[in-house]
Amino acid sequence: MSETEYGYGNAVQCQDGEFAGWHHWNHDPYETRSGPFFMRREDDGSYLSAFRAEDRHMNGAGFMHGGCLLTFADFALFAIATDALDGANAVTMNLSGDFLGAVASGALVEARGEVTRGGGKTIFVRGLVTGDGEPALSFTGIIRRFSKS
Repeated sequence: MSETEYGYGNAVQCQDGEFAGWHHWNHDPYETRSGPFFMRREDDGSYLSAFRAEDRHMNGAGFMHGGCLLTFADFALFAIATDALDGANAVTMNLSGDFLGAVASGALVEARGEVTRGGGKTIFVRGLVTGDGEPALSFTGIIRRFSKS
């Protein structure tokens, strides 16, 4: 893996495996342990986030833990808002979600969304997480930008 400047901060580009060519941030220890979660820019300019569900992501009932879905949604907030962030540091001010369906181990988990309001210090995002193409979590979030440092 090599360090690459990619939108919001330094990102590591995956060189092999299922997510070769995708990027992930390696500066968040919790996200790294939880995922890693990956992102890439699509042809239409939007950002797609994804990871492969593993047994370690499941709850006692055998489906993806809600906390894992929300952690992934938090990652996706920043991926979706990459252009609006323009390299600035930021934090999540609010994240809320509605659980729509279960995700099984082995599923491809993806998130897509849009910035509904941006351009200032506060960026509003909404998105959808799917598991093998089926809706699993709809989410909204608010990100607070800080000055570039």
